[in-house]
Amino acid sequence: MSPESLAESAARAVAAGAGEVRVHPRTPCGGTSLSPRVLGPVLSSVRAAVGREVRVTTAAGAEPDAGRRVERIRSWAVLPDLVSVDWHEPRAEEVAAALLERGIAVEAGLWARTDGHERFARSPLAPRVRRVLVKAANPSAGSGAEEASRSFLSGLPFRSGPALPPGVPVLLHGEDAGAWPVLRIARRLGLVARIGLEDTVLLPDGTRARSNAELVAAALAG
Repeated sequence: MSPESLAESAARAVAAGAGEVRVHPRTPCGGTSLSPRVLGPVLSSVRAAVGREVRVTTAAGAEPDAGRRVERIRSWAVLPDLVSVDWHEPRAEEVAAALLERGIAVEAGLWARTDGHERFARSPLAPRVRRVLVKAANPSAGSGAEEASRSFLSGLPFRSGPALPPGVPVLLHGEDAGAWPVLRIARRLGLVARIGLEDTVLLPDGTRARSNAELVAAALAG
């Protein structure tokens, strides 16, 4: 959880082939935080270790109050390169606008089984995002992960349509049982993909991963 340990993990993941890094800055007691006192040291340590863009998230888990999230963004002294905004969360547009005002690139998070897609389609900020992150639904009980993922993906206008601005890259990912099937689908569709302990603690063969780097290596080898 320390800046140094996050930087070490990130460096190993990059050495294994990761193109960018997403981190969750945490307080000493383990809670995620958007405080500049927590965020700044993490960004500085990770950047020094990896020489890559570093992104974070403004998800409600880090700061439940949207107004407070905006205040945090305006107080940052060290800025991340890219920040995810989950569009189904209250006042997501306000959070995204605060990031853009500071010159920080925005990644629009669109989650399955939420109204985020519809809200994003109506947003005047949609053309200004750098990337769209699509979080696919996890498989339901009794169905295969790949079948469930395909069912969700079939309804998304990846290439065109009102929900996604033309030419904006799409990062597709799943979690838990859906992580590896969704990653394989992303590869076939030519979309950006991600993998890490945030998404799954298991390798494709079902054994427990020892690190983010091991997951990255498995993804590139698959």
